[in-house]
This record gives sequence, structure tokens and C-alpha cells, in this order.
Amino acid sequence: AAGLTASVIKDSKGEFFLEGGAMVLADGGVICIDEFDKMRETDRVAIHEAMEQQTISVAKAGITTVLNCRASVLAAANPIFGRYDDLKDVGENIDLMTTILSRFDCIFIVRDVRDAERDRNIARHVMGVHINASLSVGASSSSAASSQEIPADKLKKFITYCRDRCAPRLGEEAAAVLSGQYVHIRNRVRETLAEKPGSSAAVPITIRQLEALVRLSEALAKMRLSAEVSVAEDVQEALRLFKVSTLAASQTNPQQSGGPVGVVVLEEVKRAEEFLRRRMGLRVTVNAKQMIEEAQTQGYSSEAIKRGIFGLVQRGDIQELNQGKILRRIR
Repeated sequence: AAGLTASVIKDSKGEFFLEGGAMVLADGGVICIDEFDKMRETDRVAIHEAMEQQTISVAKAGITTVLNCRASVLAAANPIFGRYDDLKDVGENIDLMTTILSRFDCIFIVRDVRDAERDRNIARHVMGVHINASLSVGASSSSAASSQEIPADKLKKFITYCRDRCAPRLGEEAAAVLSGQYVHIRNRVRETLAEKPGSSAAVPITIRQLEALVRLSEALAKMRLSAEVSVAEDVQEALRLFKVSTLAASQTNPQQSGGPVGVVVLEEVKRAEEFLRRRMGLRVTVNAKQMIEEAQTQGYSSEAIKRGIFGLVQRGDIQELNQGKILRRIR
């Protein structure tokens, strides 16, 4: 298999030929990559050129060429332990190199927040997808059109028209606003890092992020079929998208960016972990339910103890047995 980029394959006659990978085949479109964190490090390095220059250089078996891969990359990755831990910094949850993260225009951290109304809306949407998929093929087009604002065929034609006929460019005013905001954002990140010596941003803000702002602004203007990027509409919306995505992900401390876990809860969880270490000796096995009840009698909340157990299990200090009913201290 050619994988993501390209490879040289030898056929049955002993001749070599070039086979394009997924990014080459997606030239002019969108490539979706799932389980991005499971990718081998060599494969991540291989797509650096593709994401930076939109080309793939091949020099193998006497074949030297450059292939186009002008495609947008939509990738999804999991945190280090498969679940985002709000008690840790962003850099401790993301196991990706900054060289590959800086090549994405927008980076969103999606947390699984337990909210009844939100879960109800997601369940309603999933059920609606299955119900619409099970409808008969001969259903009237009016009922299909009423279930969505823009029909899929019309949306495809609109996107094709925008890409072929519209090519907006930045004006002097829009360029000045973007460059000024880029400098302001860099200063904010530098001041934040100066408050905590030795720390670093999970997603560095470099000149690539300024190019990302330009691309977002031009894309928003293209959606409006405008020949020039508007400061009031396109630039401001591009800055808003950048701040709620990449800039929020680059924060070293999630509590400073409005995370769901406060400093008080963080201290309580740390005290709960210390209690568990004192209570459980090395190689000692205890009942998880009884341990939580004992901790509650000493003033610890049930949520803090559960978070403490989860953190110790992830770090390998405690082992869960019998579907989490038994806890064993292993180190």
C-alpha cells in the first residue's frame, strides 16, 4: 500500500512504477485521517512537506518526481490515555510534536462533558440520522428539502462555483489588522509563559498561524462570493475562530482558559491522592467502594476520590481489578 504520501512498487516483471497515496489521490479535495495519534513517527514526518508545500517529492528506484497534494487535512486524535484529563496541562494530554501541530490552521480540543441537555441533543441527532437513512428511496424531494436548509446537490454546486470563480485577496487594511493581532497574540502567549518559568505552549504560535489567519479570512470571503476580504466580517470571524481553537489549545494551563476544573478542585484531588497513598500500602488490595466511603467520612468528596483513583491508575501507581471493584497498590 502507498499509505498517505507515495511509494515505488515493483511489479511481477521486475519494473518499478509509482503509486500515489491517499494525499495524492485527494488532490483538490479533503483527506480525513482518523487515529492520528496512532501514526508512526516516520509517517508523521513524511507528511510535513505535504502539509507545508502541498507537494510530495519522490526519489526512489531511479524515479524522481514531484506530486501535487493540494488537499485540506481533517485529522482526529485521542489524548494520551484515551480520555482528556482536566487536571493536567494541555501538553500532558496531547502526544503530538509541535512541528506537526503548527501546520494545522485550527486545533479544537473536544471534551466529553457530562451534561443531560447536551447528551439529549446528541442522541436526538444520531437517531435522526438513522431514521432519515431508513426512509424509502422514493420519498418526495420536498420532504427531504424540508429537513435541511440547503440541499446537498445545491451545496456542491455552490462550493464548486466558489472555488472556480472567486479568488479574494487581502487589502492593506485587512493585512494591517491581521498583522497587529498576530503580534498582540504572540505577546499574550509570551507573558503567560513568563509567569511560569520552564513551561512551554502545547501549540506554539508561529508565523504559520499568521498564514492560517490569512487562509481563513480568504475562505470566509470566498463563501460570500466577495472579491476582497472584509475587515468587519471576514477578518473578525477568522480571529474569533482562531482564538476559540488554536489559541485556546495553546494555553499551558487549562484552568486559565476557562476549563471546567477549578484550582480548588485541583488541590482537593491532590489531597485525595495523598490520602490514597497513605491508606494503601505497597501490594495492598482494598475494596474500592469501601475506600470511597472511608474517605468521605474523613471529609473528602466522592468526586475528588474518584478523580484521584483515576489519576493514580493512569500513572500506574494503582491497578484496578474485577472491573474496578478492587484496587491494588503496585508502586
